[in-house]
Amino acid sequence: MADIQKRGGYTPRRQREQRAYRLVLAGGITGVAGVVALVLSVAGVVSAFWPILLLILCALSVVGFRRATS
Repeated sequence: MADIQKRGGYTPRRQREQRAYRLVLAGGITGVAGVVALVLSVAGVVSAFWPILLLILCALSVVGFRRATS
């Protein structure tokens, strides 16, 4: 019984909570920045690359959060 090992792939609850919190922050910030960049892109101030990139990052953060909390 001295050689009992933890199960593989186990992540402590605190780390899972911190990851989910960071994903919420990242998703919110990139979402707001993406919308602002989209408005600036329509106005002709910035190229369309930035809003697309930011909104893709926001979507990835949302998907990551949903996976972390499911």
